[in-house]
Amino acid sequence: MRDEIERVLVAWDAYEVSVGAPPVVDFDCRPSLDGAEAIGRVQAYQELAGLRQAAAEDLAGRVDCHLAYLGALLGERLPLRDYVRRTQGCDVTGWSDDYVTWRGDQAREAMARLGISWGSATRDDLLDSEHNLTVDEIPDALRKAADEFEPLVRKATGTTADYNLTIETDNVDAYWSYWLDGSGKDARLRLNMRNARFTDVQARQFALHEILGHALQCASYSARCLSEDVPWVRILSVHADHQVLLEGLAQAWPLFVAPEDEALVAHVKLDHYLQLVRGELHIAINDGVSVADCLAHARARVPFWGDEVIGRVLGDRGADSLLRSYQWAYPAGVDWFVKLAETGDAETITDVLTAAYRSPLTPGELDARLG
Repeated sequence: MRDEIERVLVAWDAYEVSVGAPPVVDFDCRPSLDGAEAIGRVQAYQELAGLRQAAAEDLAGRVDCHLAYLGALLGERLPLRDYVRRTQGCDVTGWSDDYVTWRGDQAREAMARLGISWGSATRDDLLDSEHNLTVDEIPDALRKAADEFEPLVRKATGTTADYNLTIETDNVDAYWSYWLDGSGKDARLRLNMRNARFTDVQARQFALHEILGHALQCASYSARCLSEDVPWVRILSVHADHQVLLEGLAQAWPLFVAPEDEALVAHVKLDHYLQLVRGELHIAINDGVSVADCLAHARARVPFWGDEVIGRVLGDRGADSLLRSYQWAYPAGVDWFVKLAETGDAETITDVLTAAYRSPLTPGELDARLG
């Protein structure tokens, strides 16, 4: 059954790639990368629907992630909470105004300790206070930072998997500054120079997020798939219910391996707050709040966001079938893992981090490990 699900995903992916749409397969952990003849969305939907009926509960849940996303591509418009529950596997409950404000206070305090005032220039002032990297310097800086942190991440997770990394530069009109995909132990990191401004601190942050987070984590899954017949679907997709784990831990890694790095932790605190604000806007624009009110809320929360930044946040989360699902993984995930780090419970943290590099856990499986 698992292999049949994977066959359909690979065939559907071939179609999406052929028409210039976002791929279905973001990382392929299968030992044998068998291809498949492209099938369209309707055929993929029908085949997956049939497989879901016969699948065990865990596999059926993963298949349903794909069915919900396929349905959106075919014109369905599920309510946000239903859509995210079926794709990302978590509830869209959001956060109280007081909680988001409190995390904002923490971000402002972190900026103040670095001598950065809160206002329209906060982001630029933060990056100006760090060493800016040229395009030619970025790959070496990322690899150097990865080399520094790799022993700590391996100790925290217990992984012994090898990985190979290729770094490429790109220029794409998209929200992302960096993106990782690949198969087996081979990962490709793309740097989007249209959005990217890289500093030495960001190199440490991105090395933990993309290289020791996504690349090593996915290579660890692949290594396990090579040594044993795992029960889970070995193809990872950003619209599926492992993404809260992948994006959450990747963002929070500095808190587990470099809590004394003030500048790096300040970036995490700021990004955590910004993700919560994005989460507020994600809910608002899907609940019928006007663009004008969303703009006013965003400007009040984040004075250094320009109109184009806010506009992309709203458009991505309100009008893009993939990002309407996937972008919820960032605030939900980082908040979960920041809270885990704040517990200081070494035994639970070790259990979660070790499990996170063995299997692509769902939000429910993560919560179950908290007892």
